[in-house]
Amino acid sequence: MKCGFVSLVGRPNVGKSTLLNSLLGMKLAITSNVSGTTRNIIQGIYNDADSQIIFVDTPGIHKPTHKLGSLLNKKAYNSTDTVDVILFLVDISKGFGRGDEFVLNKIKDKNVPIFLLLNKIDQIKNKENLLKEISKLKELYDFAEIIPISAIKKDNLNVLIDCIKKALPEEDAIYSEDELTNVSTRFIMAELVREKVMELTHDEVPHTVTCYVENYEEDENVVHIQVLIVVDRDNLKKIIIGKNGSMAKEIGSRARQDMEEFLGKKVFLETYVKTLKNWRDQEKYFLELGLKDEDE
Repeated sequence: MKCGFVSLVGRPNVGKSTLLNSLLGMKLAITSNVSGTTRNIIQGIYNDADSQIIFVDTPGIHKPTHKLGSLLNKKAYNSTDTVDVILFLVDISKGFGRGDEFVLNKIKDKNVPIFLLLNKIDQIKNKENLLKEISKLKELYDFAEIIPISAIKKDNLNVLIDCIKKALPEEDAIYSEDELTNVSTRFIMAELVREKVMELTHDEVPHTVTCYVENYEEDENVVHIQVLIVVDRDNLKKIIIGKNGSMAKEIGSRARQDMEEFLGKKVFLETYVKTLKNWRDQEKYFLELGLKDEDE
């Protein structure tokens, strides 16, 4: 069978996590319109009759302005060192910009096939302009494939899978069929809360917010989960809590629904908000909050 690792790279907010979820047919990685949503390397395992593809979702590559940004870039770069294929995503509805050039310059010397994925084609009305853009991009680099897709509409994803299979080696499956990902259930639960924070607060709370599961207890029918929401300023804490706790209640309600769908059990969720000033520049918090591995 065909088996191998495929890394998803690109600048922030081009649809990498949405693509991962669509390929797997389940919500594994959180999504939002906020840059910097993805922080950890998340593997999603795709299985069919003749292949196993381990997709590696990565943080968006960008010019960092703090230690957290540098850590996220390092994670993204390292993810391309041992893979069989790189999927380079571009939000083609906004064109190929300097941020995309920055990413390409970081990955173009990797000795693996690079597929250029032109995402969000559902937002392009004039398809002739798309064809012209593809012609220009062919001159930019010798991409193994250039594939227009819509991650959210699942357009051309079957074509993408077929192309990936052709580029993968003949290998036995690495994971069993019931394995879905490399990250823990606790990690996914914390991420679901963070997604709802960004979803409900919009631009009021920047992507500095993070979440951490402090307690997780499960029996046959019920899961009890406590999640700490971390911000770096007291005024953000007030926004997340809301008037009389209304915002925190709505965040918890929406997150709990997703948790119950993922776990298939009733969930009792408690959330707390804490201020840790300037945590993005203090490495001691990265390990505690699950953003850094012990051996990094």
